[in-house]
Amino acid sequence: MASKSLTAGDKVKWEAAGGEVHGTVVKKETGTTKVKGHTAKASTKDPQFRVKSSKSGKEAVHKADELKKA
Repeated sequence: MASKSLTAGDKVKWEAAGGEVHGTVVKKETGTTKVKGHTAKASTKDPQFRVKSSKSGKEAVHKADELKKA
């Protein structure tokens, strides 16, 4: 998915160890950030997206190609 087509508030889904997860894009990350002890090395040329699970409320950071609009 092209990164410019995702914005905060978009409903998305992604694959996780426990199966498909649904959630919402919180923000576009364009710099190094940490979430749940993991360092996401995003940049303006290769942004990543902070997402929040609809079920658990937990946040994660994913690359655009790992996310699909729900």
